Amino acid sequence: MYELTMDLKTDSRTPLYEQIYSYIKKDIQSGRIARGEKLPSTRALSKHLEVSRSTAVLAYEQLLSEGFIESEPYRGFFAAQIGDLYHLEPVKEKEQKKEAREKKYRYDFTPNGVDLNSFPYQVWRKLSRDILMDDRTELFRSGNSQGEYGFRNAVCNYLYQARGVNCTPDQIIIGAGSDYLFMLLAMILGTHHKIAFEDPTYKQAYRLADSLSYERVPVSMDKDGIMVTELSKTDADIAYVTPSHQYPSGIIMPMKRRLELLRWAREHKGRYIVEDDYDSEFRYKGKPIPALQGYDRKEKVIYLGTFSKSIAPAIRLSYMVLPKPLLHIYHERYRFVNSTVSKVDQFIVQRFLEEGYYERHLNKMRALYKGRHDTLIEALKPLSDICRISGEHGGVHLLLTFEQGRQEEELILQAEKRGIRVYGLNDYRIRKDSTDKPTVLLGYANLSEEQLKSAAQILIECWGFSGRRPGIMI
Repeated sequence: MYELTMDLKTDSRTPLYEQIYSYIKKDIQSGRIARGEKLPSTRALSKHLEVSRSTAVLAYEQLLSEGFIESEPYRGFFAAQIGDLYHLEPVKEKEQKKEAREKKYRYDFTPNGVDLNSFPYQVWRKLSRDILMDDRTELFRSGNSQGEYGFRNAVCNYLYQARGVNCTPDQIIIGAGSDYLFMLLAMILGTHHKIAFEDPTYKQAYRLADSLSYERVPVSMDKDGIMVTELSKTDADIAYVTPSHQYPSGIIMPMKRRLELLRWAREHKGRYIVEDDYDSEFRYKGKPIPALQGYDRKEKVIYLGTFSKSIAPAIRLSYMVLPKPLLHIYHERYRFVNSTVSKVDQFIVQRFLEEGYYERHLNKMRALYKGRHDTLIEALKPLSDICRISGEHGGVHLLLTFEQGRQEEELILQAEKRGIRVYGLNDYRIRKDSTDKPTVLLGYANLSEEQLKSAAQILIECWGFSGRRPGIMI
């Protein structure tokens, strides 16, 4: 029989039975109590530990319910044969130690950043308070599965004015994030399609398509975006594109290529274009490019957008504009799928749009990001002899493409050694081509202008220049 000795803390907030339970569980998981080994009876344990018998009984009952020990009539309690569960605790501890050892970066150039310090907290509090003060019980009833009509109408008006999207509120479906809407779209379309993706591409959408059992095909890009001539050679019938600001390359698709893409979609009845307009609000040269959907006269474009990038990631509020033929399928078969966004959040963002707060917030964020964009480009000038900067007219990240002779992993590792995290374009490529020039992404939304200057100087030094002699290769 295993002798149980433990140091119980009577002054602890943790009840005694939990302390006994945790001690025995840990010993079983670590192997100190071998499987099949007999444990003391509850009476013997309570006497040995000088606790009440009910305390010992509670500890054993918890262990029994979780399967760590077994009870045999007239024989007593035994450590259970639980296989891999013996190692749960050590593995967890190992992972915690690994996390603790993970690299802490001074500067993180994540391309997915959002400056949350500029979130309109006061306005959000005011709108939340105003909506909740009305004491409207309908706020907490189940809402429209497509999204509240008033909110869809506000989104419809915004999309027409800001993005040139032609739609009615009835064509809009609201969802908690683009992932949800993509999965809903898969239900509407069915999975018998083959989807063409830009290469490089937004990998989250690519992974979702894979998990939904779609056939996928990569299509190369040139300076104008996805190559429609190459797309036409595939048997894909859906093209997933980001024409207003291609992610991650930053390419803006010109009108000629857009018309070619729409022509491709019109050639066959079952073809569609999924237009992901994820961060079109941030453009620093000229006016924002109108959405592809606005030029669609044959109901071929499925339009996706989100407020997560322009307001905050946690908002998790996205929208999809369905062509009318697909809208008919949605109403007929899938309208029973309830909206994943609370009515309260929809009403808040509706007021945020209707009362002009969103437009003012966007103007503020454009000016803020434009300042950081310009600061970073200026700070990186000494690298102009060995790399080319692109993607500089929109979004919240730049791309640095280096001449051959450099390795992308080497550039990332050199920056990491100096406490800076940068991201390689290879992570976004579907086809890994060794002939591609090494390219890194530098996102600037999360860093102040002073931080950008400091981080850029370190990158200049570790990628081939002396900080004291900018412009001279060493």
